[in-house]
Amino acid sequence: MINNEEAFLQQNVERLGHMDLIGGGQVVYQDDHIFVGHMKPPHGTSIINVSDPSNPKIVWQCEPDTEYSHTHKVRVAGDLMITNVEQNQRHFLRKGEKIATARKKLEQKSGTVTDMDIAEEVGVNPEDIPVLEAALARGYNDGGFKVWDISDITSPRELAYVRTHGFGVHRFDMDENFAYISTEMEGYIGNILVTYDLKNPEKPEEVSRWWMPGQHIAGGEQPHWKGYGNRLHHALRVGDEMWAAVWNAGFKVVDVSDITNPRTVAEHNYHPPVKEPTHTVLPFENLIDGRRIAAVVDEEHARVPGPGEPPAHLWLFDVTDFDNIYALSSFHVPEWMSPWSRVEGGRFGAHQFREKLDSNLVYCTWFSGGLRIVDCADPVNPREVGHFIPKPVKGYSSPQSNDVDVDHRGLIYLFDRDCGLDILEFSQP
Repeated sequence: MINNEEAFLQQNVERLGHMDLIGGGQVVYQDDHIFVGHMKPPHGTSIINVSDPSNPKIVWQCEPDTEYSHTHKVRVAGDLMITNVEQNQRHFLRKGEKIATARKKLEQKSGTVTDMDIAEEVGVNPEDIPVLEAALARGYNDGGFKVWDISDITSPRELAYVRTHGFGVHRFDMDENFAYISTEMEGYIGNILVTYDLKNPEKPEEVSRWWMPGQHIAGGEQPHWKGYGNRLHHALRVGDEMWAAVWNAGFKVVDVSDITNPRTVAEHNYHPPVKEPTHTVLPFENLIDGRRIAAVVDEEHARVPGPGEPPAHLWLFDVTDFDNIYALSSFHVPEWMSPWSRVEGGRFGAHQFREKLDSNLVYCTWFSGGLRIVDCADPVNPREVGHFIPKPVKGYSSPQSNDVDVDHRGLIYLFDRDCGLDILEFSQP
């Protein structure tokens, strides 16, 4: 039985270092440094030296080009770094596209229309209408990604800025040869996968596109879903496969043995009955009991689950036979395990795991639930072996642990969506 707060907040995990670092969307480690993408402008990208985990030091920072973009994702491979450029407040601002239709509908019905009437129809507050109209008039053409030379870690040099379309680029994958970009593109609805050759990093060259049937509306396709519910969140490369999380459509496996001709070879959708969208899918590097197992995590959104609606959680799927993919188990964090699970203004539920499954351990971030370390040696019965729940910092109501990475020393980097970076060490029980 847990009798004190500190024991409750951490189990088999020790905090080695901490920074009240403005929050963000991604943290990745390479060569004694972590690279973080911040959530909101004017904060963009930071590089932090973590050779001494008790004393992390910022060695470089940059801001987005404008207040209308955020650059909350970052990846590195060798001497190359890629940062995304995406419209800040994108989902909120796109509601402005509904104003004209709402106004016309209301005028036909009653003649006189106020901002309050339009706001109710669109689903925003009356004071939001001028903001949405201004954004609509301004437009947004800055979405895309930037490629950087980081051979001098303290002075990265921008090599290329590739503009895509619409919102721009969300999460993505990369290696030293290619960038696997999740982005909106003209003529498509929702994000698709666009692969760029990085042979000349100053001029990335598009080599292929992959999308789900129904997304290519300019090509005559018609989606069977509403809005942007089915779209690519991001895809991770594993050998000649891309493992694609496609939001309310579950996940798909894409063959990229011919990088110019990606093709879907497997898919599984468990929505419904699960309501929260698929955020990340990745197979373990090694077989478990002779079977190929994949971890899948859904993203908890800002909602209050009603009776019978569990928060987003972690899944384990048997993906040995692409024609017969099925769920083995799921992992939940009960509300009683976090003092912030019901705090107003926060989320409580799963978000992301470390995107490298080189052992049976899954390092998973949980909004209001911190870091959960889950042993999946028995994939039918995943077992938590450690956790760390940071206390909220700087007046925030709850910890919103957003992303995690682990270095060659086994040190864990836990990054909060709002504020806070923790450097941790796990002691295997």
